[in-house]
Amino acid sequence: MRPRLSVRTLKRLLFAGAAVGGVGAVIVTVVPEVASRFHEIEASYSKMAEKVGLDKRLPNTSLMEQPSGSVMAFEDQRKQMYNPLPPRKDILKSLEEEEFDILVIGGGATGTGVALDAVTRGLKTSLVEKFDFASGTSSRSTKLIHGGVRYLQKAIFNLDIEQYRMVKESLTERANLLNIAPHLASSFPIMLPVYKWWQLPYYWAGIKMYDVVAGRQVLKPSYILSKTKALELFPMLKKDKLVGALVYYDGQHDDARMNVSLAITAVRYGASVANYTEVVSLLKTTDDDGKERVTGAHVKDRLSGREWDIKAKCVINATGPYTDRIRTLGKENIKKICQPSSGVHVVLPDYYSPESMGLLDPSTSDGRVIFFLPWQKVTVAGTTDRPCDVSDYPQPSEDEIQFILKEIRNYLSPDVEVRRGDVLSAWSGIRPLVSDPNKSDTQSIARNHIIEVADNKLITIAGGKWTTYRSMAEETVDRAVIACGLQPAQKCCTKGLLLDGAHGWSPTLFIRLVQDFGVENQVAQHLAATYGDKSFKVAKMCNLTGKRWPVLGKRLHEEYAYIEGEVKYAVREYACRAVDVLARRTRLAFTNVFAAKEALPRIVDIMAQELGWSEERKKEELEHADLFLRREMGLDIKQTSDVRLNFSKDEINQYVKRFKSLDYQNKGFITINDLRRYFKKIGERVSEDQLHDILSEVDLNRNAQVDLGEFLQLMNAIKLGRVSNSRFAMAAQSCVDESEVKAIPVERSGGGV
Repeated sequence: MRPRLSVRTLKRLLFAGAAVGGVGAVIVTVVPEVASRFHEIEASYSKMAEKVGLDKRLPNTSLMEQPSGSVMAFEDQRKQMYNPLPPRKDILKSLEEEEFDILVIGGGATGTGVALDAVTRGLKTSLVEKFDFASGTSSRSTKLIHGGVRYLQKAIFNLDIEQYRMVKESLTERANLLNIAPHLASSFPIMLPVYKWWQLPYYWAGIKMYDVVAGRQVLKPSYILSKTKALELFPMLKKDKLVGALVYYDGQHDDARMNVSLAITAVRYGASVANYTEVVSLLKTTDDDGKERVTGAHVKDRLSGREWDIKAKCVINATGPYTDRIRTLGKENIKKICQPSSGVHVVLPDYYSPESMGLLDPSTSDGRVIFFLPWQKVTVAGTTDRPCDVSDYPQPSEDEIQFILKEIRNYLSPDVEVRRGDVLSAWSGIRPLVSDPNKSDTQSIARNHIIEVADNKLITIAGGKWTTYRSMAEETVDRAVIACGLQPAQKCCTKGLLLDGAHGWSPTLFIRLVQDFGVENQVAQHLAATYGDKSFKVAKMCNLTGKRWPVLGKRLHEEYAYIEGEVKYAVREYACRAVDVLARRTRLAFTNVFAAKEALPRIVDIMAQELGWSEERKKEELEHADLFLRREMGLDIKQTSDVRLNFSKDEINQYVKRFKSLDYQNKGFITINDLRRYFKKIGERVSEDQLHDILSEVDLNRNAQVDLGEFLQLMNAIKLGRVSNSRFAMAAQSCVDESEVKAIPVERSGGGV
C-alpha cells in the first residue's frame, strides 16, 4: 500500500520549502544591494580621504589586520596609549577647575563610548559615574557581541525595516569591535540543535540570512552538522530524537574589561573621567532668549563626600536604567522613555559545555531565547527577561535560576545531572529598553536606541545594546555638536580606533610572558587576553612566588588564573573599592562567588598597601564586598525545600548541639576538614572519596560546606523517615558524647536530602 502524507507533514514540507526559497530570493535581491552599498561607501570614503590627505583606498576590514583608514595614524594612537594615566585626585581637580565642551553622565558602555568619541574629535570631555565603570548593566550581559538572530527573525516575519536596520548595523559594529580589541573579543561558534527534521531547512534558512546580511563582514560561514558530528562536538547534548545541528558565528568578549578599556582609552586621549562621582543636580542658566539651558552638574565624590560644580557647554545623559531619573533632574513631570527589564544569568562548572562551542535554545517554554556558553573557564547560561524596577543592587531570584536550569535540562543528556548545587554564581542585570506603550512584554521590544534633545539642551541616549555602543556614541555626539554649537577639530574617528592594550597584542604574546617573566602558561594566557600589550606592566608588578616555578604570579585563588599583580594594576586603573577588583578588574565574583569570598581578604590586604587604608577601612571593605557577593552574586540564595521543619524547641537545641560538635573552631559551617578530623579522632580510616560522599549527603548548595540550615533539613528528613542511616548524622550524634563513640561502617548506607 502506498504511504500517504498527512496534512501536517505536507504543511511542514511546504513551510521548509518556502524558507529555503526565501533565502534564495534574499540572496538574489540583497547581495546586489550590499555590493552597491559597498561601492557607495567606497566613493564617500575616497572623497573624505582626499580632503584630509589620506590614502583613498577603503580600509581593510580583515579581522586579522590593523585598520589603516582611521583619521589618527596608527603610530599616533600607539603613543597616546602609552601616556601615563593621571591619578584620580588630579582628575577630580580638573573636573572642579576646568570648563568642558561635554559632560557625560554614566560610565557604562554607552557613556564611555560617548566620552571616547568626543575626546578624539578634539572636544574637551569629562565623564562622571556614580559607582565604578561597568558596575551596572554593562558587566552583566550574556558576553556576546552579536547582531541578533532573534531580531532578524522578527524583522522578516513582521516586515519590520527598523529591526532589519538594527541587525545590519549590529553586524557592522560587531566586526569593528573585534578589530579594535582583538585581545578582548573573538569570533565564537554557537550550535543550534534541531530535534524535528522539518526545522532543519527552516533554521538553516534563517542562519544563512544572518550570514547574507553580514555581507563582507561575516565572521565565518555557518554550516550544518549531522547528528553524529553534533554529538562529537557537543557530547553533553541530548541525543534522543536529535536530527542534526546548525553552527553559526558571533563574537564573544569580556564585557566589564571592554568597558574599563573604553574608559582608560578616553583618559589616555585626555578626557577627565571619574568613577564614584555622583550627579546630585543639574546646573541651569538662562540664555539670551530667556530659555533655560542645562550647563553642567553639581556632583559629589562618594568616597570623600566632597561636592562641587562641573561646568559644560553640553550635558549628555547616558545612564542606562537611570535614564529617566536624570531626565527628571532637567525637567520634572516628564513622560518616561525607558522600560527596565531584568535579565538573570547563572554560572555552572566548565564541564557543562565544550571549551569552544556554545549552545542556543531558540524557543524556551515561554517563547524566549537562552544561550549556554563557555566563558572564562566556566559555563554561562541565560537570560531571563522580566519587567522590573530600577535598583542600585539588582538581585537574582530563585525562581529565575530554576527556570534557566529547567530549560538547560531540556537540551542536555540525561547522563548530565543539572544540579542546583552546581550553580557557582548568579547575577541580574537591568537592561534599559526603550519602552513602547502599545506592547506589554519586554521580550517584544527591540534594543533600538533613541536620542532625545530636550528644550533645555539636555541630551539623552537611551536603549541600544553592547554591540552598537560605538555607533550610538557617534550619533549622540553628532547631535550634541549641532544642538549645543560645539566646534570639534575633526569628525568621528572611533571606527578602527584601537582600544587600550590592542596596539602591541598578538596571538602569541602570552609566550613572551612565560619566557620573559616565568609565569604559568594559563596565567600568561589570561593576562594577554585581558590586558593585551599592557600585560607586561601587570607582570612587572608581581612579587616572586618563592618557588622554582612559576617564578612570578601568585594566584589570588588556586583554581583561577587571577594573580596578585592584577590588584596592584587595578588600583592604577582607578579601582577604588575591593568589589571593583572582585567583579570588574577580575571576574572572580562572576565566575565563582565562593572563590571570590575566599580571595577577598587577600585582595583587601593588597589594596590597603597600595591605597594606605586603615584597619577600620579594611573592615569596611570586607563587609561591603561580602554584602555585594551575598546580595548581587547569589551567595545568599539557598536551595528551597517544600518540606517544612517540624521540631520542638528541645529538638532544635539538641540538633544545634550536634552541629556545633562537628563545627571545629565555630565557623558556622562544617567542612570536609571537620569530618576528616572527626574520623581521625575515633581512629576510623575513611578515604577521600568516602569523605566527599558523606559531605555530599547534606551539602545542598554544593559549596563544600554544610550550614545549620542544611543540617536541620537532613535531621527533618530522617525524622520523617525519608533518610535512614546517614553517616553524616551518625557522626554528629556520636560527637555529642565522646564516651558513646562507635565505629561507623565504611559502606555508605544512607542517602542525602
